[in-house]
Amino acid sequence: MKKNLIIVESPTKSKTITKFLGKNYAVTASMGHLRDLPKSTLGVDVENGFEPKYINIRGKGDLIRSLKAEAAKADKVYLATDPDREGEAISWHLAHILGLDETDPCRIEFHEITSNAVKEALKHPRTIDRAMVDAQQTRRIIDRLVGYKLSPLLWRKVRKGLSAGRVQSVAVKIIADRDKAIAEFVPEEFWTIRAKLREDAKAPIFTAEVMKKAGTKLELHNAQDALAVEADLKQAAYKVEAAFRKNVSRRALPPFTTSTLQQEASHKLNFTTRRTMMVAQQLYEGVNVGKSSAGLITYMRTDSTRLAAEATDSIREFVTQLFGPEYCPEKPNTFSNKNNAQDAHEAIRPTSVARTPSEMEPYLTKEQYLLYKLIWDRTMACQMTPAQYEQTTLTIGAGDYELKAVGSVMTFDGHLRLADKKELNAEKQVEVPFIKSGTELVLHKVLPGEQHFTEPPAHYTEASLVKKMEEEGIGRPSTYSPIIQTIQTRGYVAREGKKLMATELGVKVADMLTGHFGDIINIPYSARMENELDAIAAHQADMKKILSDFYGPFEELLEEADKVIPKDPPPLELSGEKCELCGKDMVIREGRFGKFQACSGFPQCHNTKPLLVKIGVPCPNCGGEVTERRTRTGRVFYGCENYPVCEFVSWDKPTTQPCPVCGKQLLERKEGNGKVKYFCSDPECENAAPKRAGRKKKVTTASLLEGEGENSGTGQVKKSAAKKKATKKKTATGKRTRKAAAKK
Repeated sequence: MKKNLIIVESPTKSKTITKFLGKNYAVTASMGHLRDLPKSTLGVDVENGFEPKYINIRGKGDLIRSLKAEAAKADKVYLATDPDREGEAISWHLAHILGLDETDPCRIEFHEITSNAVKEALKHPRTIDRAMVDAQQTRRIIDRLVGYKLSPLLWRKVRKGLSAGRVQSVAVKIIADRDKAIAEFVPEEFWTIRAKLREDAKAPIFTAEVMKKAGTKLELHNAQDALAVEADLKQAAYKVEAAFRKNVSRRALPPFTTSTLQQEASHKLNFTTRRTMMVAQQLYEGVNVGKSSAGLITYMRTDSTRLAAEATDSIREFVTQLFGPEYCPEKPNTFSNKNNAQDAHEAIRPTSVARTPSEMEPYLTKEQYLLYKLIWDRTMACQMTPAQYEQTTLTIGAGDYELKAVGSVMTFDGHLRLADKKELNAEKQVEVPFIKSGTELVLHKVLPGEQHFTEPPAHYTEASLVKKMEEEGIGRPSTYSPIIQTIQTRGYVAREGKKLMATELGVKVADMLTGHFGDIINIPYSARMENELDAIAAHQADMKKILSDFYGPFEELLEEADKVIPKDPPPLELSGEKCELCGKDMVIREGRFGKFQACSGFPQCHNTKPLLVKIGVPCPNCGGEVTERRTRTGRVFYGCENYPVCEFVSWDKPTTQPCPVCGKQLLERKEGNGKVKYFCSDPECENAAPKRAGRKKKVTTASLLEGEGENSGTGQVKKSAAKKKATKKKTATGKRTRKAAAKK
């Protein structure tokens, strides 16, 4: 009997596929890349056609020997790495290591890990697509050239140990520019006026807002103007000047791409991009479903909203079966892709919509279930009929003023049948009666004017940054999450709650790189480079020409920057304190999460301590000055300068304002929606802040500096060994319980 070897990337995937195939197939995993450019040298011969010099990755020797032994025993080797450029490159490297002929049909590709998909792929092996390999090599070589040429420049000009990246630097610049716009934003005051009206004393009351005066848009910028309008409205006669009623439909959103999945998981599940992709990978590679095993979703790195015809048919059939024919449109819903989409794979969807979230829940972890339900709901909804609304609009005259009342009521839920309660509650349904034009109205009440202020642009979150990168054509589905992870790991961006903010170091590096390498490290060039990589993969561009066109200008900019940027780093700033260990001056240095104090006697003395940033507010407990500090995860908190004598600590910023109830200091709290609220610093006061959800352990300055005391939603918690062990035991118990329930 012939023995066939299938090589995939991960052990989980190999276990799933093994259950689909007979004894004449062996499945093993390469554990990702086995060859790469060397870390110790550039690894690219720029003088000879940018030839890369690959070596086997250190620590993979035993695995390589094992794969060679397995391949030697097999009659046929199939390379089944992921169906993207990275996966194609891994197959190409595997072919080189195992001595396979890349022109032989040894490559198989499937976009879902199901029995049918794998068996069908084995019937149609193909040769390795060298164009896709070259596209991946081009990205790798350019990133290596940028990193290994720019990083030494940063070491000389800014600080040792820094690293630079082509796309990452653009992402940091995007965040830094938004932070600057927020800092420079000047709010403007404006007022809105509304009135409650009715047709007669027995008719329902509705609300209309003042829109115009004498035919021009009404703009109110102070309370006096608002009071004048209120006075006019109280004396005015009201009459309907125009009335419209129409039916409005709201189509379902398209199925998920990588970008939209990451955004929706952030909004609804509070998942980071990294967490989303990790859980999606688990669902794709396969889970045990009773006695069988299968991948529950299709490949999760895609920019396409396209669904296979067979999948569309099965979804429509299931919609009709579950909800009735009125929920299934006559023709399948179709969605257009973005202009720069590669459309190489289907949208992200369940491999079988018959596997409902409720049926799969016993076999999944909580995270897996939540993400699977999100994908299942979106996929089903995309092939359902639109939600229908009846919209009523009244234009009302009141002397010189024009008011408008707009109402919208859902008449058929359509795809919103699958929406959760929060989403439905967010649907602002306002009933406005349809009143014929020319009808006189009765004023019930003029509402007091509402004061508003224009708001600054919001800080970027991981979700909004992914959306921005996709809109600008920066990166591709497989790179969004690594880019965001890298800029945080390097200390160029700090995450506070959901907000991403450029650190002082990040601003400095981004300004230097975009200032001196603006022709290469910018949004348009990054987008153009992605298009060129797509062209290489599509056999429409030459790898060496694109590398040559990039490297020539880059080398010139590098030489110019080395001359222009001052060589000597700025002198170290004294903090005014002495080192407790050796008596030398303490100096201010900059680290991942900002500035700190370090001994000037380094490396002989390694003493460091926080740089206390005073905010000019007295401590509510002892009267000392309150200082701003950061946890090990970069989150800001406030503590007394007299710690450990005084243990005052707060997530909320202390102010000098007195509490209107008891007279003690108020704390300023910024809500997730950007609004600012004030609470008393005395926990016994009736105006005290409500306790934050999920926090049971007492938070102290010491625990925060150790990295403890934070929710999973706001930062990582440093767990003790005992806590980790308890968590692991609890998880294992939960899995056993779910398996037992599944068997029943």
